Amino acid sequence: MNRQAMATSTTTQRVLAIDALRGFDMFWIIGADAVARSLLGLMGTTRAAKLAEQFEHVQWVGFRFYDLIFPLFLFLVGCSLPFSLEKHRQSPTNAYARIARRVAALVLLGLIANGLLKFEFQDLRYAGVLQRIGICYGIGAFIYLNTQLRGQLIALVVILIGYWAILRFIPAPGGIAGDLSIEGNLSGWLDRKLLPGKIMPQYYGYGDNEGILSTLPAIATVLSGILASHVLRSSIGNWQKVAYLACAGVACVYAGYLWNGWFPIIKNLWTSSFVLVTTGWSLILLAAFYAVIDVIGFKMWATVFVIIGVNAITIYIAQRFIDFKFMSQFFLTGVARISGSYGPCVLLAGTLIGKLVFLAVLFRHKIFLRV
Repeated sequence: MNRQAMATSTTTQRVLAIDALRGFDMFWIIGADAVARSLLGLMGTTRAAKLAEQFEHVQWVGFRFYDLIFPLFLFLVGCSLPFSLEKHRQSPTNAYARIARRVAALVLLGLIANGLLKFEFQDLRYAGVLQRIGICYGIGAFIYLNTQLRGQLIALVVILIGYWAILRFIPAPGGIAGDLSIEGNLSGWLDRKLLPGKIMPQYYGYGDNEGILSTLPAIATVLSGILASHVLRSSIGNWQKVAYLACAGVACVYAGYLWNGWFPIIKNLWTSSFVLVTTGWSLILLAAFYAVIDVIGFKMWATVFVIIGVNAITIYIAQRFIDFKFMSQFFLTGVARISGSYGPCVLLAGTLIGKLVFLAVLFRHKIFLRV
């Protein structure tokens, strides 16, 4: 790839594939995963059971489709970042104020989603999905505004190798260097010692899967999205962009599984091999969505995903206090009863449809939560 061809253009035109892919990602979070598991469970076959496992997280070492959901979202945060911040490069004061407001809003929303307003601070989970998004966005934005392509690539590599070195050579007190077990890893020890509030059993119990140290490699995931945006915003041909993204994705997946032999793929620790594998699949999905939606122009099928994607944070928060499950039961209990074994699936699908209708109304009236 020659330097001139990869020179970033000044265009800030929105790439629809990014919104659609973000919506595809959120589609599973807001209930499609539960519908899929329910339908596959009804099939009762070994193959269906294996496929259903893909909609659940691996307990510790390994990788499944559902482990891609959060990394893909962070990757897309990185993809979107240059489109929104490029115009602020010449006015850093305004840019930093904008970044600080967004970070603060995301962290605050994350704490509220975790129960901040209960005022039971000793039992509050201070870490979380939105908190990590905010922190990684803020640091990724700072790196983007103060470096060029080469500097961003160097930062990505340094983070991945540095995180590996930390976990490989620095033991948790009383433990041994390189211990990546659930009970003995350094990241979990730091969470138990330094993270305020409560370590929740559902987040592996010995640490938080959005904890302190593991946020470092999550920044690399955002940086990988920023690097992908350089391709999307470059002056090369659209099919060349698709090829570069797809080839880079395959290379990352291969490198991640290769590194897995020395540094296992563990989502809860966000290991560097996990970053590479999830970045690889994110690049491949982005290449596919970009090819179909923005290059070929086949957009209609992605409308529902775009509707979700432009209000992703809205639905993530709204489903915490709007009882879509009750709505589904209110309207569909009779249908579910006469549907026999498909009854639970009907109610799950109703919950998902309720969320989609809510988002469609917001989209129709051009109401978007700008965080």
